Parts: sequence; structure tokens; C-alpha cells
Amino acid sequence: MNRIVRNFIDQHILSGKQAVVVGVGKSGLAAARLLDVLGANVRVVDRNEDVTEDTLGELKGKVELVTGPHKKRHFSDADIIVFSPGVPVKKLAPVLEGIAPHTMVSELEFASWFIEAPMLAVTGSNGKTTTTTLISDILEQAGRTVFTGGNIGVPLCEYLLDMEPAEIIVLEVSSFQLQNCRLFKPHVGVFLNFAANHLDYHEDMNEYLEAKLTLFNRMTGEDIALMHESMRDIMKDRSFTNAHVQWFDATDRFDAPHLPGEHNRSNVEAAWQAVKQFGVTKEQAAKTILNFKPLAHRIEPVGEKRGVLYVNDSKATTLEAALAAVRSFDRPVRILMGGVWKGGDVVAFAKGIKGSVVHVGLFGGAREELEPELSKSFTVTWDETLEKAIKRQTAKADAGDVILLSPATASFDQYNGMAQRGADFKRVVGGLDD
Repeated sequence: MNRIVRNFIDQHILSGKQAVVVGVGKSGLAAARLLDVLGANVRVVDRNEDVTEDTLGELKGKVELVTGPHKKRHFSDADIIVFSPGVPVKKLAPVLEGIAPHTMVSELEFASWFIEAPMLAVTGSNGKTTTTTLISDILEQAGRTVFTGGNIGVPLCEYLLDMEPAEIIVLEVSSFQLQNCRLFKPHVGVFLNFAANHLDYHEDMNEYLEAKLTLFNRMTGEDIALMHESMRDIMKDRSFTNAHVQWFDATDRFDAPHLPGEHNRSNVEAAWQAVKQFGVTKEQAAKTILNFKPLAHRIEPVGEKRGVLYVNDSKATTLEAALAAVRSFDRPVRILMGGVWKGGDVVAFAKGIKGSVVHVGLFGGAREELEPELSKSFTVTWDETLEKAIKRQTAKADAGDVILLSPATASFDQYNGMAQRGADFKRVVGGLDD
């Protein structure tokens, strides 16, 4: 337990206060645990009526659980309200009417109040997890103690309670987490890229961008904001930070044999620009980058059968990410796409993959958004399931082709998440004849 948490306990700052945590995901439960340790009276609310007391784990019997539709009375007595990532706060406006805005925070914001170590935060529409993990690996190989979490792995609240203090806090942060932040302030903030994403959650692209830019709001002239060159035009009329702004783009500065494509060269450059702020040398970074391998479900080679390469890119939930994956190969691509539509420019995507994609295999949802435009330029087929789509493409593929799962959608039409979708891809490929 860190010094600031102990200070809150000793001074009874939240003791006896009413706290409400919205959402019983791992971030919400981590926030509830921290609030309980701080002495608050904790109420956890979730719309899902199937949630039971057992979901609370060690908090069972210690906190109040309310399920079903949210009511004003669930929030009216709250001294602090902590939102799990992805909770649509604007849709809760009717039940939050009259509640002071400063009492409503995200789990990320709440946890950051107790952090003393410098924070390095990475956001963007695509490539966050790869870049965040690479940054952490470089820092660790350079001898620094690092906590890696946020939108990946361990919630920041959980770190405060269960883990040894780290020298540097490295966080992947999403627009969901940032939208309810006001005081969150990293020492280094990285904005990798900006493209249509989460438009099923945000009202429009401007709201999505504003949520991302919250990352930089509290930074000062002693901090570093790293922005991708592609964003210069949309940022030129915005006053978004007091930090020192530096721009980056793809370079050939490092040899990264396991990170193909221009988008990964950009991610590598972003990682280098970030870690050098903490005293890492180019030689130290180069050694880690040389050996760094792609994460599961992100342009992950699964196997090659009869000269056909199968690649799992289930983490590509946007058209921009799928385009980057296609451009990673100099072989004909048969792309598998489909799931829950999140928005994006299909016309631009179709233009971007011309000359690389030889067949589009759709499966599951989003057929109505993808097929009309893609069928103008490509042979497009549709199958009900991913397994049927893989087998169809396998039957048609020639030696030298790539069968690429890069769905450009969320997975929740048929799977519990992108990892389960990727695992299903691996299962099916593993069962194919050699």
C-alpha cells in the first residue's frame, strides 16, 4: 500500500463517505476494493440483472450491490462516483441530474490521485497495446522497475493495493477512460494516431477526439506530448496542452524484424521517443526492439499450410487497423472481416487495400455496412461463422496467399471478446490439413 493511500486512511479523508462504483468489470471492482480500504461506504451498481453477489469476490458482504436499471436514488447520496471504462456516462444524464460534476470520475482518474511515480500514457485509435508493451519492455531491459496496466492487464487501482511500487507507471489509456478525467497528468503522453473508432459510443468524431485529448489537458511545460505527424492538420487550431509538443512518424531508425509494416515502424519510433525521456539509450532500445515479438491477436502468424500463411489479427477492430495489417504483407491477402460495426470510411478502406487484397470473406455481423462498397472492387463472400469463412478461403487459396483475420469490428456478435475470436481462428486453422 503506497504512502498516499495510507495518508488518506490515516486522515479519514473518505472514511464514512458514500461511494458509488458503476460497473462490475475488473476496473470497477478494483476501484470498489480501493474505496473499501479507504473506509468509504461502497455501493456497486450494474445494469446487468444477472450479476450476483459472487461476482464481487472478496467484497461480497462488504459492499452494497444494486443491479438492473439505474435510478436517481442510486446516486443522489454519493460523495464520489467512479465509472468503469465503457460506461456511457452521457446516457446516464437523467439519473445524474443535480450531482456535482467534480464528484464523477473514471477509475483511471481516481487511481491517479494516489500515484507518485512518473506516468507514461499511450492513447490512439490503433496500436496502443503493441506500443505500450514495447515501451515497458524497453524500460525493463534498461533496468527500470515498471508497472504496466490501465486499459490492458491490471487496473491502476489494483496496482495501488497489491503490487510493489514501480519507478515508472506505463499505461494504455482509452477514450472511455479519459472522458471522465480532469486531473490525470502523465509526464509523457503519446497519441499514436486518430481514426474512426467507437462511434457506437461517442456522439461523433469530434467528441472522440476531445476524449483522447483529455490526456494532455493537465500537462505542464515540464512534460512531453508526443503526437503523430498525421495529426498536424486537425491539431493546428487547437490549444490542447501546455506540455512541450514533439511530433513523430515512421522511421527506419531501428531493426524490428518481428514488427512488419509502416504502422509498426511508427509505433517503434513513438516508443523510442517516449523511453528516451527516462534516460534510455538508443543502444538499449535497439536491443529490445530487435527481439520484440508481436502480441497475441495482433498480426500474429498462426501457421503456414500448403504454402498459405494464416495470420490472426483479431485485435484489429477498426478499418484503419485492418488496413495497416493488409499493408504489412507483400503477398496476396484474403481478408476475413465481420462483427459488430463501430464506424469508419469503407470507401477509403476499399481504395487502400486495392492491389493487395484478392478476396474479402465476410462473416457474422456488419455485412450490411461492408458488402455494398467492398463488392464494387472485390470478390466478396459471406458466411455465418468465422469457421465457415476460413474453410471457404482455404479451399480457394493458392500457395503464397495470406488468409488474414483482421475483422475491423468488435467481436460481440458471436464472441465474448477479440481474444476469444482470435482463439477460435487458431483452433480452426490448427484443425486444417497440412
